[in-house]
Amino acid sequence: MAKSQQTFNKSEKEKKRLKKREDKKKKMDARKAEAKEHGKKGIEFAYVDHFGNITDTPPDPSEKLKVEAESIQISVPKTLESDRVEIDPVRKGTVSFFDTSKGFGFIVDGENQEKYFCHVSGLIDEITEGNLVSFELEKGMKGMNAVKVTIVK
Repeated sequence: MAKSQQTFNKSEKEKKRLKKREDKKKKMDARKAEAKEHGKKGIEFAYVDHFGNITDTPPDPSEKLKVEAESIQISVPKTLESDRVEIDPVRKGTVSFFDTSKGFGFIVDGENQEKYFCHVSGLIDEITEGNLVSFELEKGMKGMNAVKVTIVK
C-alpha cells in the first residue's frame, strides 16, 4: 500500500493559506456592507491648492499665477562683495597640555575658550605647556585640529 505524498507540514500550510483567503474575503464583504449602510466616506476627488494643501474643492483659476520658465533660477545666489565678512583664520591661544613623547596636546582658544587637538605634525615651532601660540583650524576626523602652530613672541 502506497503512502500519501502529502506531509503534515504541507497540509498545515494549505490550511493556513485557505484560512487567510477566507479572512480576506470576510473583510472585503464587511467593507462592502459598511459602504452600503453608511455611504462612501472620504474625498472622492482630491485637489491640491496653490499652497500645496490637499482639498476637496478645485482651486480657483483666477488665483493661478503664471510663471515663465526663463525666470526660474536653479543655482546658488551670488554673494556680493558687501556681504562677505573677512574672518581672520589665524587664532591665538594657550597650550594647556602637550606631551612631547607622544607627540600631541591641546590648545585653548583665547576667544571662545574651546580646546583644540594639536599633533606634532601640525607644529612649526616647538611648544610646551603654558606657551602663547597662534594657530589655524582644520577639520580632522574627530573635530577641529590646530595646525600651523607657532609661538607668539
